[in-house]
Amino acid sequence: MRRLDSSDVSPFDAEEDTGRKSKSKIKHPLASFFHLFFRVSAILVYLVCELLSSSFIAPMVVIILLLCCDFWTVKNITGRLMVGLRWWNQVADDGKGHWVFESREGSGKQASDSESRIFWLGLLIFPIVWVIFALQLPVWIVHLDYRWMRVTVEPVQC
Repeated sequence: MRRLDSSDVSPFDAEEDTGRKSKSKIKHPLASFFHLFFRVSAILVYLVCELLSSSFIAPMVVIILLLCCDFWTVKNITGRLMVGLRWWNQVADDGKGHWVFESREGSGKQASDSESRIFWLGLLIFPIVWVIFALQLPVWIVHLDYRWMRVTVEPVQC
């Protein structure tokens, strides 16, 4: 396995266009869309799953897959493009790994205010929505259906 040195990693925003000046314009509309798409889709599946199917397994699997796609998108794409975060695991010679974190602050380039707001509000608002769903615990206790409580606890843990 090849070890990554800091010299092997491209400079932080080497691939981005430096000619853009506006801080309020959304520079990456597709990344912004997918940053919210997987989260909104998981909530919509949760809300309409009993209308579409009597099964518990299928909606649970779809919600978990959507949240996995969201995690991958945030870690690998939107975190880097929208707010300038990236991280990876670097393995030392002794076989132990350590995480390397970088942020855009030191490079002098600023993220768009709109994109930054979309990114951070998306990361904060959707777990709050899942907690609100989880607080419907008295409804589950009355109906003796604890399955859906597990569905609302999983996204909060991510």
